[in-house]
Amino acid sequence: MRIGEKIKELRILNELTQEELAQRCDLTKGFISKIERDITSPSIATLMDILEALGTDLKSFFNESAEEKIVYTKDDIYESSNEDLKHTIHWLIPNSQKHIMEPILIDIEPNGTTNIDRPHNGEEFGYVTRGVITLCIGKKKFKVKKGESFYFTPHKEHYIINNSNKIATVLWVSSPPSF
Repeated sequence: MRIGEKIKELRILNELTQEELAQRCDLTKGFISKIERDITSPSIATLMDILEALGTDLKSFFNESAEEKIVYTKDDIYESSNEDLKHTIHWLIPNSQKHIMEPILIDIEPNGTTNIDRPHNGEEFGYVTRGVITLCIGKKKFKVKKGESFYFTPHKEHYIINNSNKIATVLWVSSPPSF
């Protein structure tokens, strides 16, 4: 780990100059400069003072968390089929049930259906990429065609039916995750 580089990043994030940081820690600007360039290393006590001035502590500073993954490839997609209901779910983001929303791609065969989802807090969004589906929310039914989308708060049981003789595909995003 490059301690100096990380201290510099925190200093800039806190909108402090080297001089301002040095003053807060009773150090010289030159010493802060040498630390940031990894020319010298501070003692533990001095490092703790610097980190306190930067609004953090040793534990947080040295916590090397994994970098957040931004782009997912087709190799990341997990598939699950339900032969009884005639649908296949493609989980687009691994472990998305840990996140605020869960995007899936669902292929529904002719005369197939999704599982019935019970009422819950949150939001549901869908976009039909292929075919025609019937969105069922409580006792209401909505026909949604390719290129159309739906959005609702899931306070009633809801599911999708494919009454056509062609496969239908829906990009469906649930928040919180429910699939």
